[in-house]
Order: sequence, then C-alpha cells, then structure tokens
Amino acid sequence: MNLRFAVAIIIAVSLSACATTQTSNDDSVLNNLLVVTPQVPDSRYQLEVAKLNEILSRQMELEDSSYAELLYRRGSLYDALGLMTLARIDMNHAIEYNPRLAGAYYHLAIQYTAIGEFAYAYELYDAVLELEPEHEYVRLSRGINAYYDGSIEYAIKELESHMQLQPGDPYRTLWLYLAEVEHDPEAARLALAQRRVQHGNEAWGWKLIDLMLGVVSEQKFLTQLAVKDLAEDETLVERMCETYFYLGKQKQLEGDFKAATVYFRMAMNTNVHLFVEHRFAGVELARTEQALGAVVEQQAD
Repeated sequence: MNLRFAVAIIIAVSLSACATTQTSNDDSVLNNLLVVTPQVPDSRYQLEVAKLNEILSRQMELEDSSYAELLYRRGSLYDALGLMTLARIDMNHAIEYNPRLAGAYYHLAIQYTAIGEFAYAYELYDAVLELEPEHEYVRLSRGINAYYDGSIEYAIKELESHMQLQPGDPYRTLWLYLAEVEHDPEAARLALAQRRVQHGNEAWGWKLIDLMLGVVSEQKFLTQLAVKDLAEDETLVERMCETYFYLGKQKQLEGDFKAATVYFRMAMNTNVHLFVEHRFAGVELARTEQALGAVVEQQAD
C-alpha cells in the first residue's frame, strides 16, 4: 500500500473520531441506494433435494453412516435454499445416526446463533472442536456467537485468534473490528486502520473496510465501487448482500438507526442465504429496531 493512501486512512479515522453521532431524520442518505434483484433459488439444489428424497426413502437399504451423510447433504441444501427449519431437522437426525458428524454440529450451531439460542450454540461449537480441532471457521462463528450474546471480551479473543491465522482476510478483520468497537470505539478504529495499512490490498473485502473507516464516501461506494470489478465467481447480488449489511453496521454505529434498518432489510431481501451477512441481518434488524424505538420514546418524553 502506498504512503499517500495510508495517510488518507489515518486522517479519515482521526476526523471520524471527532464526529458526533445522532439518529438522522433525513432520508437523503438512502437516495443512491442500489436495489438488486434477489437471488433466485438454484434449480440444481432443488433437483438434488428431489433425488435425495428418493434415496432416503429407502432407509432400510442404507448403513447408518451413509444415511447420516445423505441427511447432512440434504440439510445443507435446505440451508442454501433458505429452508432453515427443514435444515435443522435434517442436521439433528444426521447426528442421531452419526454422532461424530462435525459438519452437522457446525451448521446447527450457526443456526442456533441466528435464532438467539446462544448457550446451545456454544455447546455445539465445542462439539465441533472435539471432533475436528482444526476446523477452519469454528472460532469465527463462536466469536460471532459471543458477540451477539454480549460476551464482548470473549468475542474479541476468539475473533482475534481467527484473524491471526489469516490477517490478509478482510472479513476476519471486519468481524474483529465489530467486536472491538463495542469495547473501545476509538481504539478499535485505530486498530482497523493499522490492519488496513499493514495487510490490505485491492481485494473487494478491503474496500468494505475503507467504507467503515470513512476513507470512501457512502455515495461513491454505492454508485461506483460496489458495482465494478466483479470476479468470475461473484454476482452483484452477493456483493450487495455484504454491502447492505456493513452499511447497516456503519449506520448503526453512527446512531442513524433509521437508515440502518433499511440496509439490514435490503441485506435480508437479497436471499443470499449462505452468506454470514444474510444470516445475521435479521438479528441486526431486530437490535436496530429496538434501539430506534428507544430513541423515539426518549424524544417523545
């Protein structure tokens, strides 16, 4: 990263630290909102579910381990299609037939985090680590569980441990920042800026960090950066799912809960069910609506 850009990051952080935060009554911040067509359920997934239904109907012909794997696969497909209740049913049944199926515990843990069953999610994450100590994402997900559970110090510990394994991964850095900012906002922003300077590159995820730091404006981000240079394996709706979510978090941190609720709804409406940003947009929406309600009530008094 060149020196000029590094200086710009530090200046932006310094200026933003001096800004006051308040709930906005002006919809102008949403004038440039880019609305994308929701992701359409993949027909291949639906066809595979139909085939698995046929195979699973012949349960007596299958060994327990094979039956568990097929249930796990179907549950994963249900998850990708947004059929969360059916996914949980299959994952639970898969564990009954194979109690050592780490992937099933992991999928269940994520879902229980999303519905606020934090204690049960911790138990499931622990089970994953017992079965698969080197699981790549369990510490990230357990850190997110702690974040939504309000155990911020534990969340920071887990997310920092996960980030240190791949400091060049912008999403690991983003989630660590979201936890750290709950503990010490100014120190968290400075740490985020330092990590951006030290580890950042031209990857899309680092542009999201520039947005959070205030290096790039919301308007420029939505009208220019969010829609350009898509990778071959990336779609606009996937990118906007992330954009909406982190814009929602930015507005939430600024105290602009009205704008934040719009962005979280937009993230949910993308239907990119497998993205962590989509999974937790609903959680964030509920938290933001509660905060907005508290502000409105306070203003009424």
